[in-house]
Order: sequence, then structure tokens, then C-alpha cells
Amino acid sequence: MTVGDSPLILEVKWCGLDYGETIMNSENLTNALVFGDIYKILGEPERIPDKIRKYRILKEKYGNYPQIHEGHKDELFEFILDDDPEAIAVYKQKEQEAMITQEGAEDALVYLCSEGIEVYMVSELIQSPDPLGRDAISGFLKRQRIRKYFDGLITPVGKIDFRTNTVDLKYKGSTKAEGTIYDLIAQELKERGIQPHEAVMVGDRPETDIIPAQKRGFKTLQYTGFTDLGKSEADAVIRSLDELKSIVRKKP
Repeated sequence: MTVGDSPLILEVKWCGLDYGETIMNSENLTNALVFGDIYKILGEPERIPDKIRKYRILKEKYGNYPQIHEGHKDELFEFILDDDPEAIAVYKQKEQEAMITQEGAEDALVYLCSEGIEVYMVSELIQSPDPLGRDAISGFLKRQRIRKYFDGLITPVGKIDFRTNTVDLKYKGSTKAEGTIYDLIAQELKERGIQPHEAVMVGDRPETDIIPAQKRGFKTLQYTGFTDLGKSEADAVIRSLDELKSIVRKKP
């Protein structure tokens, strides 16, 4: 990535990474894999076609799986799984087995940590049936053995500091789309002597990861390696998370 004849370098002290379709690859989450396996395990294979139909309805309503996963899990449990505790337990297990880390993510995380840059997951997790720390995203990070690279998780249901396991509820009700979550991040960073231009947000969605973060003064990188959602005014577009190693540097 270059600007004119010079390589693009972003000097920062803080990095926010989007979850769905950026760090997490949901490609394996197909109807047959998740709901087919659930109802085979429960001994009710005759219910599979209806569950697949209902899942398709939710996908049409919200656009894709990550949107359902981060913002409408309660609706999935009620509409598709009938709030059946046994079905929900199997679903959670199968979901974690199916989700994988995006290619190049761990190498990029190792690099960011070696640079001494603070790393946070910034997700549009609007609701969670489980408390922060036992939520699906924290579970994913633990299962993929990459939680150790993150300082914490910031969501519309709150912020959890992975170093101290403390939860900050001032983020509750804020969102990426409205930009209020970035307002709170910027305020918190300024209180610690870090300006928004010394922070970078990395994600795939212009309307949640790029535009509102830029309006608050953050540097931004649009990731298109999983889905390309169109042009934005990001500082740069990257197709591999591995590119972070050549673009991002620790600001002295």
C-alpha cells in the first residue's frame, strides 16, 4: 500500500478490530452444518427443513449471519430454536466449532502486540444472552486461543477488560452505526493521553467501522478479504490482515 511513491505508514497507539467477517470467518456456518446437525443430535431430523426455512427468513431480514450473531441472537433462539434449552446448548457448541479465525489474523495480532499497540475488539454486539466474558465473542476468542492478544472487548452491551476481567457499563446502549461507541472510546483514550488520530479502526463495513470512526478523528482501514462492501473514504483498503504488519507502527 503506497501513497504516491511512499509506502503508507499509520503510526498509532491503539487499534480497534471488528469481529464478524474481519477477525471471525463465518463461511462454515451453513444451514446444514448448524441446524441440520442440531436436530440430528436431538433425534428430530424431520424438523430440519422448517429450521432451515426460518433461518433463511432471518438472513433475509438482517442480511447475513454476522448481523444475526452480533445483534439478534435472542430472536434466533426464539424463532428458530423455540427457546429450547437443549437445542440452544447444542447450537452454541456447533456455532463455536464452525467459526474460525480469518487467515492472517493471528500473525497480525502477534505483530501489533510486539509493537506495544493496545488492541481491542470493537463489535456491534447489540444483545447477548450471556454476560460479558461468557458471551459468544469471548468464547470465540478463547476457543481460537487469540484472546491473549486483546486488551478487551468493546460492545453496545458494555466493555470488558481482559486483563482485569472488569466490566464497564458506560458503553451500554452505544452503537457503532450511530458513532456513539466511538465517542466513548475517544473520550476514554483522551483521558489517557491518546488522541483519536493516534488510533486506528479496522473493519469491513463502511457504515459501522469506517465512516463513524473517521468522523471522530480515528484512522481507518477497510478490510475486504472476506466481503467487499464497496468503496469508502478509509485511509487504505487491505485484502489481508497480514498487511497490518507493513502499514501500522507504534507511535513513539
